[in-house]
Amino acid sequence: MTVRIHTTLPGVNQEQFDAMHKLITAGEPPKGLLFHSSAPVEGGWQVIDFWESRQDYDTAMVGVQQSMEAAGVTPQGPPSVEEFPVHETFQP
Repeated sequence: MTVRIHTTLPGVNQEQFDAMHKLITAGEPPKGLLFHSSAPVEGGWQVIDFWESRQDYDTAMVGVQQSMEAAGVTPQGPPSVEEFPVHETFQP
């Protein structure tokens, strides 16, 4: 089932996010990723992604964690992860 995942990284700024994102996107896109977006929010950085399944998201997070560590990015606390079921998607 397709899911929308909101991940908030406390204390992460644009420069830090861009450094880890560059490493994440250096290879093939993660399996199951349908859409990715990110933006600053109060107190950190938020990512909103659509995934084919929660399992695909969980699997991809291993590589994301490795990229964060390689980029020297340490959030100021654990990330907040919210999952929402998706009824449908549309791309013109």
